[in-house]
Amino acid sequence: MSIISELIEMEEKTMKLIAINGSPRKKWNTATLLEKALEGAASEGAETEIIHLYDLNFKGCTSCFACKLKDGKSYGKCAVKDELTPVLERLKDADAVILGSPIYLGNSTGEMRSFMERYIFPYLVYSNELPTLYPKNIPVGFIYTMGATEEYLDMIGLRKTIEVNEYMAKIIFGDSESLCSTDTYQFDDYSKYVADRIDPVEKAKRRKEVFPQDCDKAFEMGARFVKRQTTL
Repeated sequence: MSIISELIEMEEKTMKLIAINGSPRKKWNTATLLEKALEGAASEGAETEIIHLYDLNFKGCTSCFACKLKDGKSYGKCAVKDELTPVLERLKDADAVILGSPIYLGNSTGEMRSFMERYIFPYLVYSNELPTLYPKNIPVGFIYTMGATEEYLDMIGLRKTIEVNEYMAKIIFGDSESLCSTDTYQFDDYSKYVADRIDPVEKAKRRKEVFPQDCDKAFEMGARFVKRQTTL
């Protein structure tokens, strides 16, 4: 293929953004923000897809280290075969990825953590010269939702966790940023649950006034990621 043909093919290539939903809910806070991010990407002409981790039967890293074995057939990729395997293969073609998860007990959900182990670790190289085996530069975003207020980010050490996730994503993939949606609406009817320390009126007010702003930020993230890749 000539250089001109390659350039034409690159210009005609449709950008693809894949969102990974680490929430068990497909129609609530996290999924809503991810869908808004996909809308933003689509507004810039990108192909989009959302994958719900709770639909899949998979485990986290099994510490087999096949992805690190010299001259091994699974060098640089996860050797475990399960329902996550085809997802990891599809992600290789993505031009941008956004991971979304609610915060459970101070961290992402177990499914999201297991996914990150399988997605990120195989590309990590224990070398001072080559820290990553990922073949291209893409943005990987994180969207977090939580019922707690923003003040809890520091109290439970979550801000540091967010920084570490971004740091790892930048090393492996090239670029990363995060969006935190705090004090979210957890229940559709607070009167049905034991939650007397929560003011349902204030929660509803924030849901009406602040959550739409977070949706706009997610939309902008998706659009921004596609614009970034288009200009590379």
